[in-house]
Amino acid sequence: MQYRQAGNSGLWVSTISIGGWLTYGGSVEDRTTMDIFRKSVDAGVNFIDLADIYARGEAETVIGKGLRDLRRQDLVISSKVYWPMTDNVNDKGLSRKHIMESVHGSLKRLNTDYLDLYFCHRWDEHTPLEETVRAMDDLIHQGKVLYWGTSMWTSQQLESAYGVANLRNLYPPTVEQPRYNLLDRSIESSIMPTAMQLGMGLVVWSPLAQGVLTGKYNSGKPKGSRGAETKWLDRDLSEDNLARVRQLTAMAGDMGCTTGQLALAWLLTRPEISSVITGATSVKQLQENIAASELKIDESTAAAIDALFR
Repeated sequence: MQYRQAGNSGLWVSTISIGGWLTYGGSVEDRTTMDIFRKSVDAGVNFIDLADIYARGEAETVIGKGLRDLRRQDLVISSKVYWPMTDNVNDKGLSRKHIMESVHGSLKRLNTDYLDLYFCHRWDEHTPLEETVRAMDDLIHQGKVLYWGTSMWTSQQLESAYGVANLRNLYPPTVEQPRYNLLDRSIESSIMPTAMQLGMGLVVWSPLAQGVLTGKYNSGKPKGSRGAETKWLDRDLSEDNLARVRQLTAMAGDMGCTTGQLALAWLLTRPEISSVITGATSVKQLQENIAASELKIDESTAAAIDALFR
């Protein structure tokens, strides 16, 4: 396993991390989740990315059970706040009240005293930015959060948060968590340069476009797959995209790796990326993803992939 610093901070995270969106506490049973979690830690994964909204708290609860048998200081555990967990009018957004109450809920479910990273899951246009930044700063001073970050914020919003933090001498966000993969490279134009300028790390989600970049849809939609049973992947499953993924699959075959491993390894050629957050529903998937951390891509191959998915 390889490790990188989260931006300019002193925090090191595994380049391959695991996340609980749509899986842990939800579509994957608890016993399988425990097996994946423990084997990932054994393989050197130290960053576990969660959110209170994942399976309505169940993802945190399941991982919390697994933490009892591990050294807490060996792991980087994150959660997120923003989305409503109930119908209560104050149980949403990035107000001080919601942040403080939400972090206590996450800590209880995770069976831990602190979070290494706490993300603002979206931008809240209804709450003054200073209120949010100050609440995160207070959590750091209280020792309940070590670093805070953002998810799906624009470059202008990141700059605004830094401006408030610098003006008030508060802790600024350390990490941004955007969507990034070969089929969605939109962050390259503004988020990446802004993050580099501000000293923020990027931990990216959906690095395999929910399975499209594994090649599983190259010959159609397998029965029972997310692409067959939902409309979430309709945009990514265009014939143009699939033609490019098939070419990527051919390149991976020549290199002796899987399509998914090549897609992940290409992302890690970007120095702006601290970690790619992968989802795994089996130990086999986990092992394939982790192996991408060691896959080396030469400059000509990286350039060919860049041109293919430009």
